[in-house]
Amino acid sequence: MTDTLFQAYTPLIIWIGLGLLVCRLLPKSFSKILGRGLYWVGVPLELIALSRHGNSGQYQAINTSVLAPVITVGTLIIGLLVTLSVIWIWKLLANQQKSEHDSKIQPLSRVSEGSFLLAAVLGNTGFVGLAIAPSLVDANALNLAVIFSITHNVIGPFGLGVWIASYYSHTQQQNNFLTQLRDILIVPPLWAFIFGYFTRSLKLPDAVEIGLQQSIGIVIACAFLLIGIRLAQLQGWKSLKLALIPATLRVIIIPLLVGIFTKFVLKLPASSSLAMVLMSGMPSAFLGLILAEEYNLDRDLIASSILVSTILLLFVLPLWIFLFG
Repeated sequence: MTDTLFQAYTPLIIWIGLGLLVCRLLPKSFSKILGRGLYWVGVPLELIALSRHGNSGQYQAINTSVLAPVITVGTLIIGLLVTLSVIWIWKLLANQQKSEHDSKIQPLSRVSEGSFLLAAVLGNTGFVGLAIAPSLVDANALNLAVIFSITHNVIGPFGLGVWIASYYSHTQQQNNFLTQLRDILIVPPLWAFIFGYFTRSLKLPDAVEIGLQQSIGIVIACAFLLIGIRLAQLQGWKSLKLALIPATLRVIIIPLLVGIFTKFVLKLPASSSLAMVLMSGMPSAFLGLILAEEYNLDRDLIASSILVSTILLLFVLPLWIFLFG
């Protein structure tokens, strides 16, 4: 497991570290340009490549089970409800202290609420999750983990994630169902995934296929570079302290609830339950930062949550293996 974690985190450390180093040398607009470039070009290319080759390699044995998609959707709903409850409690405490002329708990701005939700609800099930799961679960459970990751990546960031980002980027007066529905329907990565999935049988020139596959590594590197740049731009410890809450929800509370449900209610085998816990407790997704860049949410909070949740994961992995493995 140590070797797997090292391989999974090495690119993350290298590229985030580079972003921290070169931040001062880049124009302030660079992070915005990079984020929009990833949203409109980078991530769509990556999804075309992944969806065209989703049934090959070590995951060829994926079955058509509906269990993993149901658990994935349930996890997203649980994460959303728990996080909304925390935000509601936060508002109550902030308003109470305001009436008592106390300022220990500052109210969250609308854009911070949106980033708070994205950080707590969306996980990095692809890069980190599928790098760790093979060394910890058996083949049948790994199939569930892969289906979980695919379902999460389609429904999560580019369904629920876009809905959240669009909702919190507009004022309450500007918001309506059609606004969020329009933003989801025009999201480039979603159409890229659909295009890639339905063109799997179409043979593309070798140069194009190779270019698509190489784009995956480039997109991941650019995403981590963006995280490093945003971390370097943090002003003090305020965002890091606030990030502890969504990071704890993402890596500890939500997977614990999923583990209890899968083990004691669904009575899944230990390896399958552990797979669902692992995938539901991955660190905050870097796609959340890309959405924050595109919809002008709180970038600092997202970047800080990615860092804090990634560190927390190292400490809670042994706990999940002990409880559910």
